[in-house]
This record gives sequence, structure tokens and C-alpha cells, in this order.
Amino acid sequence: MRSASNTLTRGQITRYAIGSLGTGGFSTLPGLVLVYYLTDSLGVTALAAGAIVTGAKVWDVLIDPVIGGLSDTALARSGSRRGLMLIGSIGLPIAFVLTFAVPAGIGPVTSGVWVLIAFMLAATCFSLFQVPYIALPAELTDDYRERTRLLTWRVVMLTVAILLFGAGGPEIRGMFEGDPLLGYLVMAAVAAVLLGVGLFVASTVAPTRPMLPVRPGASIAKHYRDGIAALRESQPFRVLLGAFVLQGLATGLMLAAAQFVARWVLGDEGAVTPLFVALIAPALLMAPVWKLVADRIGKERGFRIASAVFLAATAMLGVMIWTPGWWILAPVALAGAAYAGMQTLPMAMLPDVIAHDHSAGGHDNRSGVFSGVWTAGETTGMALGATVLSIVLAATGYIETTAAVEVVQPDAAVTGIAVAFSLLPAALMLLSLVALARYRLREHDIVGTSA
Repeated sequence: MRSASNTLTRGQITRYAIGSLGTGGFSTLPGLVLVYYLTDSLGVTALAAGAIVTGAKVWDVLIDPVIGGLSDTALARSGSRRGLMLIGSIGLPIAFVLTFAVPAGIGPVTSGVWVLIAFMLAATCFSLFQVPYIALPAELTDDYRERTRLLTWRVVMLTVAILLFGAGGPEIRGMFEGDPLLGYLVMAAVAAVLLGVGLFVASTVAPTRPMLPVRPGASIAKHYRDGIAALRESQPFRVLLGAFVLQGLATGLMLAAAQFVARWVLGDEGAVTPLFVALIAPALLMAPVWKLVADRIGKERGFRIASAVFLAATAMLGVMIWTPGWWILAPVALAGAAYAGMQTLPMAMLPDVIAHDHSAGGHDNRSGVFSGVWTAGETTGMALGATVLSIVLAATGYIETTAAVEVVQPDAAVTGIAVAFSLLPAALMLLSLVALARYRLREHDIVGTSA
């Protein structure tokens, strides 16, 4: 391992964290409003809307391992992962605006195709940034606790991004009640500026002399083989990724359902803003607390505790099926406190897994491979959240509509929305805890192999 300072500078931590302004924004805003935009403004059926979002995400999953290999190749040849990150930071804002720039009156089918193509382009640009971005912590420092420090501030910025995009986006859209399509377009344009700034700033932190050496990959087929090999050879990686994917599915399902909960359970489309404030305010406060918890009892134990708290919060939300009301803000706030740990700790554990693979497993640096598979798994979880919601909506008789046309949803559809926001995520969280029980990597394993 090359010698380098284990202590990260404030500038490095700040610039890396700012990247989550872009990654958090892109993960939040489409996940929150895209299915709703398709069903309630463009007249696309619930199943077709779910298929569109899922199709773009499946494409994302397919290309992530390839981008991971390309990132490793770029690092070996040029000494930096920055090139792909810059391409992503330029392309994503453009594609994001196009996603919400569907012309009025072109019909549901053409509108759906437009969104699918534009969102696939956006997903591609996002992966060009996100995959190398996730690989960076293992190459910026080899210190177990410095990685937690780095990822803690990343999650603080992530929660800020969720608040800005999740609460601010619908507020901007709501300023154009007479023309919802224009509202979505203005919302996307404002969001695109923040996305581009966040991604560009973070790209500047990519080291030109990473701490772990890397050899370039070969063919596209080899990139996929390398990803499969990483899963097969690293038991900690399989377990951590499995738990994270299940939790991504749970949170993705809740995110996609939030706008529907606001409109049809609470009876106010604008209620999505206080829902997000209730989620994010505790998360901002708790992110540093979860770091202290991890330093004291270990990242893996802290991750289990955070997951258990989130499980309890979603189980409590199940009461809304029978008694809807603003009381749900309390368990949402509890979920927000837990969510900070569910993001900070597994992301801080991933570079430990990568370092352990390099030192104890005797492998070359496979940061790009691991981050490519990780991003594919995370994307799969979030994408399937929208898919599961669309299936629930279709099965319970949800009625799609176009902008400015009012409908009355059947009781079964409203109940399905409530279940998708509570009991289904709770079940997924329980499964993630079962998976996480098999994670065996501890701090002494990391410190011992990196010494």
C-alpha cells in the first residue's frame, strides 16, 4: 500500500460531501414525483409508469459494472477517475430537464416513450459520476475511522439534498397550479442547476495518486465477470450489499408512495413538504450521533440498531390504514433519525470491505468493480420500489388521469397506498436484518490487514 496521510483535510471532506447534493437530489426527486407525474399529469397507466421507471433503472443496473471497469481502467491509465465524473456532471442536468419537458398534447404513449428515453440518458450520466464517486473513499484514506468521518458528512449533505429536492421540488411545482406541466419543467430546471454544481465540485476531490494500485480491465464481458467474482469471493460484500438492496427497496417504495400518501391519504398534495421536513430534520441531527455510536460499538452493530428503529417506525405507520392523519409525522420523524444511520454506516463499511478484499484477499484494487456492483444493487432496490408501488396501484384499481382533471380514487387504492408506505417497507426491513446478521467483518479485521 502506498504511503499517504490517513487524515483527510476539511477541503477533501467538504468537496466529497457536496457530491451528495447531486446524488441525493437525483435519487430523491424522480423517485418522489416521476411515477406521479406519469400517472396524474401525462395519463400513463400505473403499470406502464412503473415499467418506464423500472426500465430506465434496469438499464442503469446493466451499465454500472461496465462503468466500474471503465473507471478502473481510466485510473490505471491516467491516474484519476475524474474524467468519467466530469462527463456525468455535464450530461445529467441536461437529461434531467428533458425528462420533465414532455410537450403538452402528444398523448400518453408518446409521453411515456419520451420520459423513458430521457430518463435512461439521465441514469447513464448519473452512473458515470456515481460509480467512481463511491470508489473514492477507499482510495482517499486507509484509516477505518476516517472513512466513517468522511461518509458521515456525506450523509449530512445527503439529508440536506433530500430536504431541498424532496420538499423544495414539489413547492416549485405547486407555484404553477394552472399549468402543472410548466411547473414540472421549472422544477426540473432549478434542480438541474444544483445537480450539476454538486457533481462538478465533488469530481475535483478524485485523487491523482490513489492509495490502492489498480490494473486496467479488458473487455466488457470481463467487467461483468469481475463483478460476479467480487460477489463470489467476498462474503462481507455479499451480505452488506444484500441488506442494503433490501433497505433500498423499502425506502424506494416509501419515497415513491409519499406523494400519493400526501394526495390521497392526507388529502393534500402539498402535504409532501411537511412529510419530508419530518423525515429530514431528525436525520440532520442524528448523522453525527450515528458516527459516535459507530466509534463506540462498531459500524455493524450501529447499522443493525438503526435498521431496527426504522423497522419499528414503519410498523407504527401501519395504523394509518385504519386511522389516517397528521400523527404519521411522528413515526416518519423516527424513521428519519434511523435513516441517517442506515446511510452513514453501510457506506462507511463498504470501503472497509474493499480494503479487506485488497489486503486479506490478496487482490488488486477492485474499488471500481465493487462500487459498480454496489451502485447496480442500490439502483435495483430503488427501482423496484417504484415497480412494487405501480403493481399495488394497478391491483387496487388506481385511476390515472391527465393534468387538471380530477378523479376520485376507490377505497382499495387508498388502502394500497397506505400499505405501500408502511407494512411492506417494514417486512423488507425485517428481511434486511436477517441478512445483516451474517456480516462478520469487524474493526480488528480491517486494522489488522491494513497495518
